[in-house]
Amino acid sequence: MKIVDFICIFVGLKNSTRSFIISMSAHFIYFVVIFILVADFGLERSLAYLNIKHSKLKLPDILSDIYDAENYARQQNYFRTNTRFGFVTATFGFIVILLIYIPGGFGWLDSELTTFIEADILRSLAFFAILFIANDLINIPFEWYDTFVIEERFGFNKVTPGLFVLDKLKSYLLAAIIGGGLLVLVIWIYNLTPQFFWLIAWAVMTIFGLFMSMFYSEIIVPLFNKQTPLPEGELRDKIETFAGSVHFKLTNIYVIDWSKRSTKANAYFTGFGPKKRIVLYDTLLDKLTADEIVAVLAHEVGHYKHKHTIKNILISLPSSLLLFFLLGIMLSSDALAQAFGGVSANFHLNILAFGIIYSPVSLALGLISNHLSRRYEYQADSFTATHGLGDVLISGLKKLSSSSLSNLTPHPLYVFFHYSHPTIYQRILNIKSSIKHEVTE
Repeated sequence: MKIVDFICIFVGLKNSTRSFIISMSAHFIYFVVIFILVADFGLERSLAYLNIKHSKLKLPDILSDIYDAENYARQQNYFRTNTRFGFVTATFGFIVILLIYIPGGFGWLDSELTTFIEADILRSLAFFAILFIANDLINIPFEWYDTFVIEERFGFNKVTPGLFVLDKLKSYLLAAIIGGGLLVLVIWIYNLTPQFFWLIAWAVMTIFGLFMSMFYSEIIVPLFNKQTPLPEGELRDKIETFAGSVHFKLTNIYVIDWSKRSTKANAYFTGFGPKKRIVLYDTLLDKLTADEIVAVLAHEVGHYKHKHTIKNILISLPSSLLLFFLLGIMLSSDALAQAFGGVSANFHLNILAFGIIYSPVSLALGLISNHLSRRYEYQADSFTATHGLGDVLISGLKKLSSSSLSNLTPHPLYVFFHYSHPTIYQRILNIKSSIKHEVTE
C-alpha cells in the first residue's frame, strides 16, 4: 500500500469518527468521563485488595531461601504499609479530581484565564502550568511521607531534605523547558494545519522520543546523578570477557551514585548503536558478587541480542499514531470542552478530556505492552542461561529481591495488569527450564 493511500484511509476514518463525536452531547460525555474515573479507581482498588490477599500464601519451596522468618515478616509489613498508603493517596486524588470536574472547575479556570490572556498558546501554557503546580503541591506531603517515613522506617531512604527540594526544583525546570517547549510546538502544529496535525505531531514526537532514548543518560541523568566509568579491575575484566564471548561491542560501562537516594539496587541498558551503555547502581556493586553482576548484565545483553529495543520502538509507532489520530479528531469537538465546563473547543480543555476518554484504550495497549515485555524478559533470561550463567542469575535475583523486600507472591491479575516483568518465581522456573534444555542438547 502506498503512503498516499494509507493517509487517505486515515483521513476518511477521521471524517467519519469526527461525525460520531460531534453527534455526542456534552451531557453524555460528562457522564462517560465520570464512569471512566470511577471504573479506573474501582479496578485499581480491587487489584490492590486481591494482591494483599494473595501475599498471605505460603512461599513456594523454590523461594523459601530468600527470606528468613524475621525478614519475611519485615517484607510483609513493608508491602502492606505501601499498599495501605497507596489506597490513601489514590482515594485522595480520586476525590480531588471529582470535586474539580463535577462542578466544572476546569472550565472555570479556562474562563478566568481567558479574561487576561488572549493568545491561545500562552493560555494553554498557563492552564497546564497551574494544574501541574497545583497537583505537585498537593502530592508533596504524600511524597515526603513516603520518602522520609515509610522508606526511612524500612532502611531504604538516603535522600536528605535538601536533596528532596533540589530534585523538585530541577524537575520543575525540566518540565518548563522540555514539557513547555513540546506543548508550544504541538499547539503551533495544530494551529498551522489541523487536518494533518495528527501525522506531523506524531512524526515530531517520534523523533524526539528516539533522540531522548539515545541521549537521556548524557543529558538528563547527570542533572540528578553522577555517572562515572566502571574502573579497571576484576569486575570490568569479567564484563568485557563475557561481552567479547557473545560478540557484543561494549565500551560504555558506567556506575551511577544511586546510594545518595536509596539502598535499593538495579542496573539498566540504555540507548542503541554507538550510544548504547550499561549503567550499574553503586548499590548493586555492594550487594552482588562480580559473577552475579555479569549475569545481570548478560540479561541486558540478551535484550540487545534479541533486538527488544528496536522491536519496542516499532511496536510503539502504530499505537502512538492511533493516539495522535484520535487526538486530532477530538481537539475540534465543542462537546468535549463543554463537558469540562468550557464554552467551545480549545486545546487545553479538549486534550484534558481526551486524556481521560483515551485511558481505556491506553489500558488495553498497556496490557499488550506488558505481555510482550514479560515475554522479552523470559527471552533475556534464557539467553543468560544458555551462556552458562543461569544459576548465578538466579542467585543474583534472589539477593536483589531480598534486599528490596519484594513481594514474592503477587496475585496473577495484578501481574497481568501491572507487571512489565514476570514474577521472580516465574523467572526462576524459566531459567531452570532453559538450563535443563541446554544440558539435554
